[in-house]
Amino acid sequence: MFQSKANGLILLRRNDAAILTVLISALFTVPICSRSAVAQTAADLHESERSDKITGGRVEEAEFDAHEPDIRVTLNVPSFRLTLWQNGKEVKSYFVGVGLKDYPIYIGEREATEIIWNPAWIPPPSSWVGERKGVRPGELIKASDPRNPLGKLKIPLGDRYLLHQAAKTTDVGNLVSHGCVRMLRSDLYDLAEKIVAARRPDVPAKRIAAAKRSFRTLVVQLEEPVPVDINYDTLVVEGGVLHIYPDVYDRRLNLPARVRSELKSSGVDVSNLEDATIREMLSKVTRKTQFVVDKRSIEEGRALEDGQVIPLIPARKAMKDSKRK
Repeated sequence: MFQSKANGLILLRRNDAAILTVLISALFTVPICSRSAVAQTAADLHESERSDKITGGRVEEAEFDAHEPDIRVTLNVPSFRLTLWQNGKEVKSYFVGVGLKDYPIYIGEREATEIIWNPAWIPPPSSWVGERKGVRPGELIKASDPRNPLGKLKIPLGDRYLLHQAAKTTDVGNLVSHGCVRMLRSDLYDLAEKIVAARRPDVPAKRIAAAKRSFRTLVVQLEEPVPVDINYDTLVVEGGVLHIYPDVYDRRLNLPARVRSELKSSGVDVSNLEDATIREMLSKVTRKTQFVVDKRSIEEGRALEDGQVIPLIPARKAMKDSKRK
C-alpha cells in the first residue's frame, strides 16, 4: 500500500497484504446505506436552495473556477436535482436517483470528507442484503467484483450515506437505493473532479486517470469538508415560476393550504386563486412530472390555462452509462 500523509492520498495496490485491514476498518464505519425509514415532520424539512426567498429571484450561474475552494453541494429530493455551487453561484446541476420509501435519504446537513475511486464494499447486516444472491454480510467485495453495487466511485456523506455510481441509467429520477444518492458515472466523475480541483489541487490528474482506467483504489482526503445540504421541498417558486414537484415520500406536503402559503411567502398575490384550482393543479403532478406556472398567470387567474405539465427529468441525448469501464 502506498500512503502519503503529506498530500492526503491513499493508493491501494491489488496485491498489497495490508489492503484487507485498511478497507475493513474504513468500510465498516461507512457501509452502504441501510438506515430504515425515519419520520420527519415538515419542521425538519429545508427550503430548496433554488427558492426565490433564498436567491432573491434569480439563480446566478458561473463557470467552474479550479482552485477556488468555496464550494458546496445541495440536493432537493422531490426534484431529483443535485447542484454544485461555487461562491454562491450554480456551477453544474445533475439529476440523480435517491432512496426508496422504506430507506429514504437523510434530509438535512451532511459533509463530504473524502472521495474514493474503485471502492470495495462490505455488505452490512441488514435484511435487504439477504435478498441479494451470493452476498453475505461482512464479506469484503472488491471493486473488480460484479457483485459490488458501488461502481467506480463513492463519496461518503457520513452515517452510512453515500453518493455513488448508478447501476443503470433508469436509476436517475427514481427511488432506487437504500438511502444513498446514485449518479450516472460521467456525472459522478465530473462532480468528483471538480471537488478535487477546488479543494485538493495538489492531487495529480494522472492518478485520477489511472484509477478510472483500473480497479486500483484511490482515496483523496478533503482537508476541509464540503457541505452537502439535502432538502425536501415539493413547492418551489424559482425565478417567479411555481414548481410543484411530486411528494415522492408521501409526506402529505402537496396540499392547497401549503401551495397558498408558499405563494404568499414568495410575494405572489393569490386573491384570484381558488382552492379548487389549486387542487386541480396538484392533481396534474405525477411521479414522473411536475406542474409549472408563472406567478403572473397565477395573479391574473390563469394558472390552469397557462400552466404546464413537464417531465421531472429532462430528456437527455446521451444518458448512456455503464457500471464498469
